[in-house]
Amino acid sequence: MIEIGVVHGRFQLFHLDHLKYVLGAKARCRHLVVGITNPDPTLTGFDPADPHRSAAEDNPLTYFERHVILREVLLEAGLDFREFTLVPFPINFPELCQYYVPLDATFFLTIYDAWGEKKLAMFTSLGLKTEILWRKPESEKGLTATGLRRLMGRGQPWEHLVPKAVARLVREMGLMERLRLGED
Repeated sequence: MIEIGVVHGRFQLFHLDHLKYVLGAKARCRHLVVGITNPDPTLTGFDPADPHRSAAEDNPLTYFERHVILREVLLEAGLDFREFTLVPFPINFPELCQYYVPLDATFFLTIYDAWGEKKLAMFTSLGLKTEILWRKPESEKGLTATGLRRLMGRGQPWEHLVPKAVARLVREMGLMERLRLGED
């Protein structure tokens, strides 16, 4: 078993497919570092491989809000707090990763599109050990946080697509209005 693994994501809103990714990686390592990308606007940069991920409207939750949500989800999923660490992860500035995660860890990826391929190339160029959990065509990606926020904006059911802790915290933290995404 791998000692330390790293996963990352924006988690703008954490959903059940995110949970599969995180738990899939955790099953392969003793300790999992979960990097929360786009932790603040100064560490968020535009990337043509996925131009929407840097837009303010695509990042409605703060780092702190996502940290709280992820902690609760992972505890609810049965992980002990000693089995994981949550950190900021400035994916658009890979030279800064050394300040947030152990570089001798295994970096777990799922790949669906050009953005996933770009991250694999970036991690490889940095000499990081990577493991692809799965590679699928974009048509098989499944849930997206953008899709969830659109459902919320339309007043359609969405709670069945997220872990129970997420639905509870969206209400308790008063996040619903900020998360609702209107039509394009």
